[in-house]
Order: sequence, then C-alpha cells, then structure tokens
Amino acid sequence: MRRTVIALLALAFTAVLHGQELPADMRASIDKSANEILAKSGAPSASIAVVRDGKIVYTNAYGTANLETKLAASPKMRYSIGSISKQFTATALLLLAEEGKLSLDDKVIRWLPDLTRAGDVTIRQILSMTSGYQDFWPQDYVMPMMMQPVTAPEIVAGWAKKPLDFEPGAKWQYSNTNYVIAGMIAEKVAGEPLLDFLQKRVFMPLHMTTVSNTDAAPLGPEDPMRYLRYALGPLRPAPKEGRGWMFAAGELAMTAHDLALWDISMINQTILKPESYRVLEAEVPMSNGVGSRYGLGVSVGIANGKRIISHGGEVSGFTARNEVYPDDRVAIVVLTNMDATSASEQIAGGISRALFASTDPATPKTTEQMRKIFDELQKGRLDRSQFTSNANAYFDEQAIKDFASSLAPLGTPQDFSQAAQSLRGGMTLRRYTIKFPNKTLRLTTFIMPDGKIEQYQIAAAE
Repeated sequence: MRRTVIALLALAFTAVLHGQELPADMRASIDKSANEILAKSGAPSASIAVVRDGKIVYTNAYGTANLETKLAASPKMRYSIGSISKQFTATALLLLAEEGKLSLDDKVIRWLPDLTRAGDVTIRQILSMTSGYQDFWPQDYVMPMMMQPVTAPEIVAGWAKKPLDFEPGAKWQYSNTNYVIAGMIAEKVAGEPLLDFLQKRVFMPLHMTTVSNTDAAPLGPEDPMRYLRYALGPLRPAPKEGRGWMFAAGELAMTAHDLALWDISMINQTILKPESYRVLEAEVPMSNGVGSRYGLGVSVGIANGKRIISHGGEVSGFTARNEVYPDDRVAIVVLTNMDATSASEQIAGGISRALFASTDPATPKTTEQMRKIFDELQKGRLDRSQFTSNANAYFDEQAIKDFASSLAPLGTPQDFSQAAQSLRGGMTLRRYTIKFPNKTLRLTTFIMPDGKIEQYQIAAAE
C-alpha cells in the first residue's frame, strides 16, 4: 500500500510538471509557439512555467542549454532572472516597513547621508525609479570595467554622488543604481545581508529551493550557458559580470518553477500584508501628475483589458519575462539564455494568448468563422448575412476590392489565432493574429449579442 501511495504521488507530481492539467491542444499551442520563436530569434533555449487558477499547471523547456556540451534544456535548470530580482528587493523594504523599522517616505539621508540630495530623495522614489539617480548600466553589453569586482559603496560613490538627472519625483528613468541604494538600506535596517533576509522571509516560506546568487558566482555546468550574438552572427559565449555589480538589482537565478511560486504568492498575497501589495503594485505618479506605469520594482498596466504586474530581466547572456495577472489568477514565466533578445517576451505573449483565448468556449467556433470570412475576402466575396447594417455599409464595392487585391497575394495563413478578448460598447471585442511567412496581420472584430459582426477590420501588425 505504501509503495502504491508513493507511486501515485510521484505520478501526480509528474502530471503537474509536464502540464497534464492543461488541455493537450493548449500545451501543443504553447510548445509550437515557443519552438518557433526560439528558431526565429536564435535564442538557444527557454524554460517556462504557467500558473492558472493560482496553481502551477505547466512547466517545460525547449532547445539547447549549452551548445558546446549539447546539454538539452530542462525545467529543472536555473536561469538568471536579471532585473526581475528588483521586486524581491522592494519586498524586503516593504517587510521592514511593516515592522515599523522604516517608512517609504523616509529620506535616504537617514541611512546614506553622503549621496546627492539625500535629504530630498525618498525610499519610494528610489524603488519607483523617480529619484533622479543616474543608471550605472544602461548598456546591453558588459563594459571592460564591469569585468572587475566592485562593491555596493563603490557603485553609489561613482553614480549616486553625481548631480541628479532630474528633480526627485519629476520624471521616471530606469536606473539600476536605485536598487543598489535600496539594497544597502535594506541591509542596514535588517542588520544582515539582503539575500539572507530574503531567504528567511521569502524563499524558504515559499519553498523556492533553487534560488542562486549569481553575483557571487556564475551558474554551474548543470545549468544553461550564457550567450550573445554580434549583429546576426553566430551564438557565442557571453562574458560574466564581475562580482558585486548585480547586487540587489539583478543578482538572482532560479528555475521558472520557483519564480512561479513567487507569482502565486503575489496572487494569494501570502508574504506581505494586503496594503503592502497595493503599494507594490500601484502606479507611482510623477510630480506633474502623469503616471509612470511603474510601481515598486514592477511595471503595472492593462493588457487586453486585464491588470498585469510584470517585469523583464536581462544580464549578460540571459533575458527573462515575468507576467502576473492577479485578478485572473494567472502568471507566466519565460527564461532564456541569450541577451539582447525579445524572445522571452514573445514566448510569454504566445502563452497569454493561448491561456486567455481558451477561457471562452465559443472561441474555437468563432475563430473558425473569422478564418472563413478571411478566406472569402481574399477571393473578393462576402456573406453579408453575417454582418450588421453598419458593417455591410463599411464593406462597399471598393472595400471588398481592396481586401481581395491586398490579401490574396499573401496566400494561406500559417497561423490564424485569437490574441485577445474583452467587452466594449456592449459588444465582444476579439483580436486575432494572422501570420504569413513574411508578414503578420492584426484583425479586430466586434460581435453583437445576437452574433452579428459589427466590425471586421484588418491592418498590418506593428
């Protein structure tokens, strides 16, 4: 009996690991999209994790993690997450604020009095990128000086004692220097190294067992190698930054699975108090009242009508994308081992389309309908019984001729899929992506409650 129970538990774990809680067609769609994007971008590998209904329902990996050893990518491998690390630093300061040890409105002068305008810049401005402190690493490559070790005090001495780039709170500018300052403050207040504090307060409670500090040492041979490309040349090993440069701003590496555990904690609000999550995820306005689209170490916004908390990450040889849709209890993690590429963001986009398009049972039937209309328009034909009077007026003789003459040469689409769905003006808004070998189109439709089509509009995708 005991062996049977153990076997069943192992089978259940394997089912989650390999995504058997997702429909087979959705897994196939995600896998197909990921492999296509890797091939197109040249990124050697990717590791993903998908959260649905607040649970990890799919992990997978694609491609080759190490081109020299031919090591295949695996979901068990750790990838550097780059600047996604910043939300953990912000969380450390919020935990300390909950304990009354600091306030986000405290001035930096309380802990680092020698910094420029330290009496005017607040912790909140540091975390929200509105401080004015200059970024020490805006480049997408490793400069010679960054191959040498450095300390956090040396970084702030070099970049946080210069004149500010703007008045505190007046503008938004991404700056890694801000998070070096934030990490130093966290350590002074906590009385221990930042990662020790996070290990006890975040990583251990969430069972994030694979977290690694790549600021102290590079990933090992069992993990992916770092890669870059010069222009459109072949993939080459990327250099590793010197010790100390990533402190508090981009030092973490972990599996996609473990980053997804963190995302679930954001959805369930288990590490911070609810009011702290509201602060973390709220857009910080600038002094002129314009929103920054940034919270505390996270980007905030609306994507296809859904609230999204997200961030990208890049260090030498790695790029990453993390997206959390708290209200939908969905999260997407994509990690890749090539720098200066949008592959992780593109793969995340494919996953989100697969997840959200599937929530409406009418989606497959409606997609088939829209595809048939497209095929007919390529031939200069239109079944007007499917359209409202407004849409029929739009499709006059000239419109149908232009649709046919411009779409027919494209031939048969490689892919025709729904990208987004929402409500607008009492109608269902559906957006589709139509892919051809050398062109991608965007289709925007409005469907009335009675099923009649009010709009069917096509344009080139940006």
